[in-house]
Amino acid sequence: MRRRVGIGRRPAITGIRRLPFIALILAGVFWGLGFPLGKLALRELEPAHMILLRFAVASLVSLPFAFATAEARALFRSPVVLLAGVLYGAGFLIQFEGLASVTVTLAALLVGAMPALIAVAARLMGEPVSRASWAGVAAATIGAALIAGKPGSAGTPIGIILSLVSLLVFLGWLLVLKRVPVTRSAMAVPAVMLIVATLAILPVALLLHGPPPIALSAVAWSGIVGQGLLSTFVATAAWQYGASRVDSATAGVFINIEPLMGSMLGIGLFGDPAGLPLILGGGLIILGSIVVVRGERSVAAVERPI
Repeated sequence: MRRRVGIGRRPAITGIRRLPFIALILAGVFWGLGFPLGKLALRELEPAHMILLRFAVASLVSLPFAFATAEARALFRSPVVLLAGVLYGAGFLIQFEGLASVTVTLAALLVGAMPALIAVAARLMGEPVSRASWAGVAAATIGAALIAGKPGSAGTPIGIILSLVSLLVFLGWLLVLKRVPVTRSAMAVPAVMLIVATLAILPVALLLHGPPPIALSAVAWSGIVGQGLLSTFVATAAWQYGASRVDSATAGVFINIEPLMGSMLGIGLFGDPAGLPLILGGGLIILGSIVVVRGERSVAAVERPI
């Protein structure tokens, strides 16, 4: 008996197949919120103190998931998970040290280079790079150089350098994250990783600035708690869930949500300057990243066995 195949019909996308993409969208949105929320806290805190308190909040929420089972507790002995936690904490420390010297919009737009970095790194680890991918990388690089060369009143050179260095650290984190152990609980790895990141941040923050102040305004605490719950705990768990179920290039494109959110909020809420170099450079970064991902997906489609 032959099955009837509907002409012109596309297979329905089930709720289960949608979940990774919904998770990646949530991660991008909440990471984007981290920039304006961070600016609120940075009015009263040093960057290292703010990151320490942000991760402390996330760690408190993570504790039940990190110690719920023997499988989760065993992750504290996994070198890959430990490395992922250290890189994650270091990336945020460097990024927000840079944010103290740049606007929300500039910091967010520079993150737009991440999808290109992710896609090219994936190819350099054994997969071919298409011409479209290289063109996209060139566009994103030109965009970042344009912003760095003429930031105007949007930031200082050291702030831009720190922001770009943080992207390389996050790239290392994303590559390591692909190698973490598979667990039955989707929350085990992100929970343990956040606790490890907090422990890695603690001595650095204390060494640089001493104990963090606790007597802060309600606005500053709202920024810290918002970052801890949404931009750290939820965003990290959502990314881990979504990225582990799709390929790197596909996941990378959702990072573009973060710079779009951050830049819109920076211009709309903080009155950040939006000069021509910033707008043009940011546009090239995001456009280049999309071109890279489309190029990667085209190559993957050609290589996929029929």
